[in-house]
Amino acid sequence: VLLLFVHEAGHYVAARRRGLDVGAPTFIPFVGAWIQMKNMPHDAETEAYVGLAGPFIGTLGALVCYFLARHFDSAWLLALSYAGFFLNLFNMIPLSPFDGGRITAVLSPRIWFAGVPVLVGLFAWHPSPLLIVMAILAMPQLKRAWRYDPASPENARYYGVASSVKLTYAFYYLALLAFLAMMTFGIHDMLAPLRDG
Repeated sequence: VLLLFVHEAGHYVAARRRGLDVGAPTFIPFVGAWIQMKNMPHDAETEAYVGLAGPFIGTLGALVCYFLARHFDSAWLLALSYAGFFLNLFNMIPLSPFDGGRITAVLSPRIWFAGVPVLVGLFAWHPSPLLIVMAILAMPQLKRAWRYDPASPENARYYGVASSVKLTYAFYYLALLAFLAMMTFGIHDMLAPLRDG
């Protein structure tokens, strides 16, 4: 719960820095957490900025747990760091309403379709009611992405971001995704003897 709070605090601080009115983080046990945005971002770059802040700060929180685990030789802290890295990696799925969808929307909402096979694959590997809920929440977003017309004035205003900004967010997204994957799978292997023993 503390690591979820750290993740949501990243969103909260980023939203406040961009002048958005947000409520305190809300937690639902076994489902997740989110911040209530009382007013929405005015452009895709702001949405990506707020979306990236949660996994970034959440990753720093998991990294602190990892270094403490190595320093104190604590299996519990190592498992905690694994949970933190895994949750932030899961949240990087490039499909709205995941944070990954909010970050990649700065490139194009059509990228959300790349998240569909990831969600389906996760469900095939480990069926979960939470994945069904996320799929239901994603359906209206996918419908919006299917109808996305970059030439419409509304979309041009919201998604009209410089190519350099798009490349910057693509780099941040891929770098954070790679780091989270490396840490998640690395710590999973480190925990294997504890699971088997």
